Amino acid sequence: QVQLVESGGGLVQAGGSLRLSCAASGRTFSSYAMGWFRQAPGKERELVATIDWSGIRRYYADSVKGRFTISRDNAKGTVYLQMNSLKPEDTAVYYCAAALVLSTSVNEYDCWGQGTQVTVSS
Repeated sequence: QVQLVESGGGLVQAGGSLRLSCAASGRTFSSYAMGWFRQAPGKERELVATIDWSGIRRYYADSVKGRFTISRDNAKGTVYLQMNSLKPEDTAVYYCAAALVLSTSVNEYDCWGQGTQVTVSS
């Protein structure tokens, strides 16, 4: 397993940008698919983006396509989420997670970070 720590959240105005980072400990990071999820108050946790171990295959939720970019640096053991053109509806706690296979299902991810708050003001 890997231990995950997110950073980079904060308060930003609508239209602004943030870059989230997720640092992993453990030497097996490069063998995991990684995902970014978010959870707003009163809502279920939802997938934002996923990336396979190689960084080649990526998936985005329709709500963030064209605005968010997921990437990873296996040498640094880090996965990123670049968020541009942020909207108030992007406000949520953002979590990174690791899975043995690339998946859009939250149930496939068994290692989770503690989350980082993103707040977008209108």
